[in-house]
Amino acid sequence: GHTSCVAFAHDGEPPSLVLDAGTGLRRVTSLLDGAPFRGTIVLGHLHWDHTQGLPFFAAGDRPDARVRLLLPSQGVDAATLLGRAMSPPHFPIGPHQLRGDWMFAAIDEGAHRLEGFEVLVREIPHKGGRTFGIRVSAGGQSVAYLSDHAPQDHGAGARGVGALHPAARALVDGADVLLHDAQYTAAELPARGAFGHAAYEYAVEMAEACGVARVLLFHHDPARTDDEVDAIVHQARSLAGPSTLVDAAVEGAEIAL
Repeated sequence: GHTSCVAFAHDGEPPSLVLDAGTGLRRVTSLLDGAPFRGTIVLGHLHWDHTQGLPFFAAGDRPDARVRLLLPSQGVDAATLLGRAMSPPHFPIGPHQLRGDWMFAAIDEGAHRLEGFEVLVREIPHKGGRTFGIRVSAGGQSVAYLSDHAPQDHGAGARGVGALHPAARALVDGADVLLHDAQYTAAELPARGAFGHAAYEYAVEMAEACGVARVLLFHHDPARTDDEVDAIVHQARSLAGPSTLVDAAVEGAEIAL
């Protein structure tokens, strides 16, 4: 139901690193058990479904919160860029009116150390503004997060892992878990691929090509019913080899690595 947001926590600690701030960001508050959020939010890109949770993040919008928000560098001040969608007349307040200690900054491609995690950021194809895929690592474990990815935009069809984008491969190779855009089916791509999302078949083949043991199909098409998502998972599992576990990403799920 909610839009994109994934929270990371070290063992025994509250979440301190969040990828994307869709409406799912509201759920992070309950994970903090009444405490303020003190950490970093990294936005993969600035489409509405990845930013509209910000003013509704109760654990971050309070006087004792400390939030560093990083977004893809695009030659414009970060708060100004974010404020284009979050300011009157589009919304009652702007970014600087969030309570607490908020810092807005741009981030570029490369390796970063954020909240005790190693974070690799690379630009991947997705329409409508600069878009990053992200890999988060700690304690020898890693998660690759490519929430919005259009492999067909660089010549790869749904089954075309031979044309895998080099930045995508760098993020995914050897990861323990892959969260990958799977909004469409291969049959839907000819009519809908121009919207900038991938087919689930591609997500499975990417996981297998990069040696990932577990893939979570992410960014489900909003029109799908639960039964339709279940059917896609069933088909995806039939494509995957015995060493690749395929599931649908589910709101509220927790994964221990």
